Amino acid sequence: MHIGHRYYDVTPRVVRSNRESQITITPLFDHVRFRDSETYQIALYPTEGANRQTGWVDCPRLPVISSNGSISFSYGFEDEQEYILILERITGDQATAIAEFRLYALEDDLFSRHPYKGDTHLHSCYSDGKESPAFVAASCRKIGLDFMALTDHGQYAPSLEAIKAFEGIETDLRIYPGEEVHPPDNPVHIVNFGGSFSINELFTTEAYRSEFASIENELDYIPAGVNRYTLASCIWCFRKIREAGGLGIFCHPYWLTRHRYDVPEYLTDLIFDAQPYDALEIIGGYYRYEAESNMLQVARYYEERSKGKRIPIVGASDSHGCAQADLFGWYYTIVFAKSSDLPDLIDAVRDLNSVAVEGLPGELTRAFGPFRLVKYAQYLIREIFPLHDELCAEEGRLMLEYAAGDRQAVHPLQGYKSRVEKLYDRMWGRN
Repeated sequence: MHIGHRYYDVTPRVVRSNRESQITITPLFDHVRFRDSETYQIALYPTEGANRQTGWVDCPRLPVISSNGSISFSYGFEDEQEYILILERITGDQATAIAEFRLYALEDDLFSRHPYKGDTHLHSCYSDGKESPAFVAASCRKIGLDFMALTDHGQYAPSLEAIKAFEGIETDLRIYPGEEVHPPDNPVHIVNFGGSFSINELFTTEAYRSEFASIENELDYIPAGVNRYTLASCIWCFRKIREAGGLGIFCHPYWLTRHRYDVPEYLTDLIFDAQPYDALEIIGGYYRYEAESNMLQVARYYEERSKGKRIPIVGASDSHGCAQADLFGWYYTIVFAKSSDLPDLIDAVRDLNSVAVEGLPGELTRAFGPFRLVKYAQYLIREIFPLHDELCAEEGRLMLEYAAGDRQAVHPLQGYKSRVEKLYDRMWGRN
């Protein structure tokens, strides 16, 4: 975040393009107070240039005055892009820059959506993770996530335990059911995010055997001699997840394990061709030495998109520990949705309104996905999410205290309810 935003309260920071917005700058500390006797101006730099501009021209400068300790001005932000605002003090003929701010103008469709950070792939001690479902959920809020689902290997019940642990407690973290689905004799890993029932529990039923056999018969385009079962069982799983109201995610196709990719490339090709999944995990939970796997998944995504395919995406940590392991918080999804309700999140992902994020410690945080959303996401990561995450951290700490048995944490938790929503209302000028 630019230091100007630490010294001054600037609202709103996200505005509608092609209409006039009023921006207010209020100093927060004595060392940056405005003086009514001094003259100021705002220099505005559209980072991508003005409409139909092929060369760089001098940016507009707006004379402004301080009133009651604040500066307010109106401006029509023409195009959807990031704008750099330089506040300058005028002394005689000299203009001295005293602060820099970043704003983002959005078209109506994206302005009407909120950004929600979430992890769709996490494990607890019930499979091969380290901590309880309640601990994992609270830890997600502590690092700034707005939604999550526990997805233990072959198990749906732990995700329900995470939900139950905070039943009746006022928090803004949305905890959803989930599981990592492992079809029998099939190397593909699938996440059931948000489904209302378990897919793993259906593999022993007669319905599974008869239904996937029927799907096998549909795959008459696959050459003779190729086992159709693996693709058929994947298609069956994704259909069932959809039937359960969940999001079916094709996970980490380029995970290198046991001296080979976990999914044979020919099967990966078949899955990309058939596209039975709801979303692709293009950024997955790989350690630093495994970074090539994420590189391949991103490259494959962009190659498939270049063929004209619509591919919804997510990023996920696949974390197996929150306090004692890497990966947790390194990878996540930003969903641009109308709310954090499950149907809205799923609809937004399916409609290509999400990006996958890689934020390894000590490195630049990078978003991947549709170009328009990536530009906006990088702005949010840099300028808005630090404020969001500060609010979440304290709420998550209190949730951890509650999960550890401190029922006195309930009262202060109520004070954090809707704080992020109120922050966003100010940042987007909705109040």
